[in-house]
Amino acid sequence: MTRQPTKRKKAATPKKTGRPTIRTPEIDRIIIEGISAGTPLTTLCSAPNMPNPSTVYDWLEADSNLSQRFARAREIGFDVIATDALDIIDKEPGRVISITDGERSSERMDSAAVQWAKNRAELRLKLLAKWDPKRYGDMIKHAGADGGPMAITVSSEDAGL
Repeated sequence: MTRQPTKRKKAATPKKTGRPTIRTPEIDRIIIEGISAGTPLTTLCSAPNMPNPSTVYDWLEADSNLSQRFARAREIGFDVIATDALDIIDKEPGRVISITDGERSSERMDSAAVQWAKNRAELRLKLLAKWDPKRYGDMIKHAGADGGPMAITVSSEDAGL
């Protein structure tokens, strides 16, 4: 009895796992709109069918047009976050404590709600100062005219001669 050669099975290509890496105009639009709304990239990329943030950074490095649009969207997003901080501070806390003491009653704002709103606004402002120090930071300039080196002159009186 002769043996018949067996047919080799083709090795199945392994199914690709992980997030999509295919860049589409729709994904670009979602990222740019989200960044310009003040949403962090990691939050945007945590949605289903969105790429990993490192993939987006690779795209930004490879495409100067996308990189410019992203940078502009980020500036707009920073302004949105700054406006959000102002809105938090300007909004009156919703929690009010009513105090009744016999015949007298009074109301006051809940100090915990006030502190919570203050912390929310301060965190946004501190992040902005780190992310965009030229526009939102407490910048101390250590430079001369037009950003050049500082000129130091020492006279003979100053030198003690």
